[in-house]
Amino acid sequence: MITVLLADPHALHRLGLRTLLTSRPGLTIAGEATTSAETARLDERLRPDVVLLGSGLPATDVTTTVRRLRQTRPPGSAAPRVLVLSSAHRDEHAYDVLRAGADGFLPATTTPDDLVTALSTVAAGNAVVSPRLAGALIHAVRYGPRPAVPVPKGRLEDLTERERDVLAALASGRSNAEIAAQLSIATTTVKSHVSRILTKIGARTRVQAVTSPTNPDSYALP
Repeated sequence: MITVLLADPHALHRLGLRTLLTSRPGLTIAGEATTSAETARLDERLRPDVVLLGSGLPATDVTTTVRRLRQTRPPGSAAPRVLVLSSAHRDEHAYDVLRAGADGFLPATTTPDDLVTALSTVAAGNAVVSPRLAGALIHAVRYGPRPAVPVPKGRLEDLTERERDVLAALASGRSNAEIAAQLSIATTTVKSHVSRILTKIGARTRVQAVTSPTNPDSYALP
């Protein structure tokens, strides 16, 4: 039996995860936490096999929590296995969490079956990441960080995390269908994101959205 400690500040998120996991054989909920500090305290007391950090936790709290979990158990005790569900789509966030010691990182859009499989994989001592993140990690190892994505200077704050992901995919020459498959969203959703991106950055076409303007100021995604 794999024991899981759930950590998420949102009651509805915890309810959904608890309902899913308790319905699956071989999984049991050891406890629930709402903050980073509470997660560390419960982990030390309950000693679950896996700590599941939900998507409701802010990105900075996730990294802090992972580090804290690596330090709270007494000397000689194995650190907990940690699986992170995240709604953040920046590769940099995933890298920070993995460097902090997480054993798995999956998007909040992960299917129930994939989440259950991931928990078993992590509990068994293995690591798990989404296919998209695995591709980014391989690219980073082979070639270094991905090149900057052109975005109008001073307008970056207008784009959401998902819109930045779509713009990055546009810059790579991907079609709407390919972007939809990459980000696990509908093609119609991609079209909506592209339309909003064009409006926000003042571009008329997809090509114009990903090419530098005549303005001598260049713009890059940090």
